[in-house]
Amino acid sequence: MTRLSALRARTPGDIAFSVVLAIVCAAILFATIYPLYFVAIASISEPRLVATGQVTFLPQNVSLFGYEQIFADERIWTGYRNTVVYTVVGTALNMVVTLPAAFALSRREFRPRRVLMLFFAFTMFFSGGLIPQYLLYRDIGLLDNWLVFILPTALNVYNLIIARAFFENALPEELFEAATLDGVDYFRYFLNIALPLSKAIVSVIALYYLVQHWNDFFTGLIFVRDYELQPLQIVLRDILLSNQAFAGGAGGAGGSGGAYGQDFADQIKYGVIIVSTLPVLLLYPFLQKYFEKGVMIGSVKG
Repeated sequence: MTRLSALRARTPGDIAFSVVLAIVCAAILFATIYPLYFVAIASISEPRLVATGQVTFLPQNVSLFGYEQIFADERIWTGYRNTVVYTVVGTALNMVVTLPAAFALSRREFRPRRVLMLFFAFTMFFSGGLIPQYLLYRDIGLLDNWLVFILPTALNVYNLIIARAFFENALPEELFEAATLDGVDYFRYFLNIALPLSKAIVSVIALYYLVQHWNDFFTGLIFVRDYELQPLQIVLRDILLSNQAFAGGAGGAGGSGGAYGQDFADQIKYGVIIVSTLPVLLLYPFLQKYFEKGVMIGSVKG
């Protein structure tokens, strides 16, 4: 049956369902994208027009004041440098730890794997709490140390479970048996066969870890006092707070200065959101083709 005849065979109910489904999908897409789009245009529009609701789909009276204030602060470049280092080094360490561990736990001949998975899963539901964690970091020298952003998060159990399910269900056992007949050991099989066939799950887990490190705010807030080590998220927070303080101070002085200061503090707030999220948004399209496949593979047996 050709495509044309298949289209002719569709009933009015099928066509109506397709139309409704397309409308619903378009509405969901709009509801997902528009808030981010609005933040982008609000960050370059005149603040008073944004506050009065005159900015909806197109920027009005374009002004880059917010971005000028953000990038004029020298701390922003220190924060970017630190976050890039923490993200790159941390993600590399995450992959080095997670993928071999997931592969080992996926092998049925590795007898302790079920017991080890119970220990890993236990950490997902129970922890010692913030104060014991702080005391532990202090005793092992991680306070005011850039390694505090990397070492404690070297393994995420959720990502480990996803990778383990992939290695266990997506790679046929016959492939390993054929490799062993050719004299390939576990290490060479993992590097030369399993990893090249696992680009989907590797890309997805790498993206998970990258976003985790990029958005890490709590670690710098609690465990780091040295401002030269603070990540981008803490720097942006301080810039935002300092501008809000300026707006409040101007308002306390009387006159229209308070409203003016608050307007531009709001513009800086929108700019901060764009500056903090844009790098990840630019990276995502390059990994999108692997994303759905990597997440869903191994979720259904058979």
